[in-house]
Amino acid sequence: MQPKIEIYTWSRCPFCIRAKSLLDRKGVEYTEYCIDGDEEARSKMAERAGRRSLPQIFVDERHIGGCDDIHALERKGKLDSLLKAA
Repeated sequence: MQPKIEIYTWSRCPFCIRAKSLLDRKGVEYTEYCIDGDEEARSKMAERAGRRSLPQIFVDERHIGGCDDIHALERKGKLDSLLKAA
């Protein structure tokens, strides 16, 4: 069973688009929270992630980080097992 993947984004953020593109290439389903200009939603995300930058990505409630972090996991060969874990 695929883990629950969540990503907080802004619709025009190039880093958000890059991170989603990687997830799309991996063929996984994810829940996107597009929080364009919604400071309350951003504050809640920041509480959860410990960061205010976007995107912020979670896998089964575990904070993975942002765009650079998910691409680093991919380069290290660690992303596939994280996204496919039961």
